[in-house]
Amino acid sequence: MYDIKTTACFTGHREEKLNIAADIVKTLLRKEIEKAISVGFNTYISGMAPGVDVWAAEIVLEMKEKNPDIRLVCALPFEGFDKKRSIEEKEQYYSIMERADKVEVICSHYSRSCFQLRNKWMVDNSSLVIAVYNGEKGGTRNTIKYAERCGKGNFQCVHLKIME
Repeated sequence: MYDIKTTACFTGHREEKLNIAADIVKTLLRKEIEKAISVGFNTYISGMAPGVDVWAAEIVLEMKEKNPDIRLVCALPFEGFDKKRSIEEKEQYYSIMERADKVEVICSHYSRSCFQLRNKWMVDNSSLVIAVYNGEKGGTRNTIKYAERCGKGNFQCVHLKIME
C-alpha cells in the first residue's frame, strides 16, 4: 500500500508531559509535515496515542483533504487501545480511524512490550521520524534512539525539541 521511502511516522509526548502549549506544538508539527510533503513524503503513520500522535494524524487528514495522494496509517499497539480514553478522546480517535487509509493492529492484546513493538514497527516502515521530544526518558526517547540505530540509507529523524 505504501513505499517506505516516502513514509514518515510520528513520535512524541502526551500533552501533560509537554511544557509548551498544544497550539505551538501543532504549529510546529504542521510545518514539519508540510516540509515532508514538499520533498515527496505522502504516507504518514500515527501511533494514535493522545497528544502528538493524535494531533499529527488530524493535521495529516487536513492535508489529505487538499491532496488526495496523502495517506494516513494508524498503528495501534493492541486491540482495544481506545478503552481508557474519555468520551471526547474516543470521539476524536474514532473520527480519525474512520478517515484513515489503513489501520494496523500490531499486537492482538495488551502486553508490557506492545507499545515498544508498535514504535519499532512504525520506524521499520518509515524513512523519516518526526519527533516532539522534551529530553525525558520514555517511549519517545526509546523510539528516537531506535530510529537513530536503524541506519537505513536515507533515514532521517527530525527532532522538534521542546525544552525549557
